[in-house]
Amino acid sequence: MGTTSTAFSKVVARLASVGVEPASNTFLQDCFKQFGVTVVPVGGNFVEVLGSRKFEACALRLYDPDAEKILSAARNSASNRRMVIYGMARNTVEALRYSSFGINAIFDEPLERHGVLRVVRATHLLVIHELRRYVRVPVVTEIMVETGGAKGVVAASLEVSAGGMSLSSPSPIPAQDMVRLAFALPGTKPIKVRASVCWMRPDEKLYGFRFDNTDEARSAVKAWIDQYLELV
Repeated sequence: MGTTSTAFSKVVARLASVGVEPASNTFLQDCFKQFGVTVVPVGGNFVEVLGSRKFEACALRLYDPDAEKILSAARNSASNRRMVIYGMARNTVEALRYSSFGINAIFDEPLERHGVLRVVRATHLLVIHELRRYVRVPVVTEIMVETGGAKGVVAASLEVSAGGMSLSSPSPIPAQDMVRLAFALPGTKPIKVRASVCWMRPDEKLYGFRFDNTDEARSAVKAWIDQYLELV
């Protein structure tokens, strides 16, 4: 079965939808099924469910009162700690609140088909464990873009690779020669690396950065990716 196709003949991964109402589960199932991922609604005690079932991914509302408990259970589960986590959020604050748990991608609410499919298309290879071929890791964490002005620009990461990262920023980011990106990936100390804008889509508030090849701080990013993908 080729992984470049957007249509799969059978289910190859399961996503636990935790505490999400039926209408949204049906919507998510429709978006994920073409990529070989089936959505499994989960209610009750998610900690107990994780102890008896294996999932490749999960989705939850980040404004759920039990969100932190759900995320902690997922990341501390012996068999599920590497699952891909999709957070459902209504704003940037909710999206970044639990970034220390290594949330991989965000579905903006209210859910909209084009936006959800864009996220699923960008992350499904990670869900179906094509890890060695998937060199860009989706992860949502707060980024401070230091442009040399009095105040930096606060943004949120979308994907990170050893060579750079893509960001979503509510404020415009100037296309200048070099900036510093300050952030922490889950489990790492704060990282500050020089980077330059390599592409931008201001109308979508999306920006791509390439790390400076001479900045040794890149090695911390690469080490995190290697550990995340269990390639070391």
